[in-house]
Amino acid sequence: MSDKPGGFVPLRSLRQKPPADPQRVLEEIRTIYFKSTRQTIQHDLAHAIELLKTLPTEEDRERARVYMDGLAQMRSEWTRGKAKGGRGKQR
Repeated sequence: MSDKPGGFVPLRSLRQKPPADPQRVLEEIRTIYFKSTRQTIQHDLAHAIELLKTLPTEEDRERARVYMDGLAQMRSEWTRGKAKGGRGKQR
């Protein structure tokens, strides 16, 4: 994970050394979920998707589903709030 504020993790970190351990990947997706903000949600969701692609089994991907669903829901809510010109829901 990156030391940058706001939970921002560059995608290039995946290209340099993709995590091989499914448990570590699940922990990274979980961390992204809890650190995501309105400003980082697009990048965070893209990063989580790339991590999800590295999981070797359907069982592992199913375990990540709750976090992926949550990220998608946050993106939907925050994007909807931005489109209306309102503040929307913030975390």
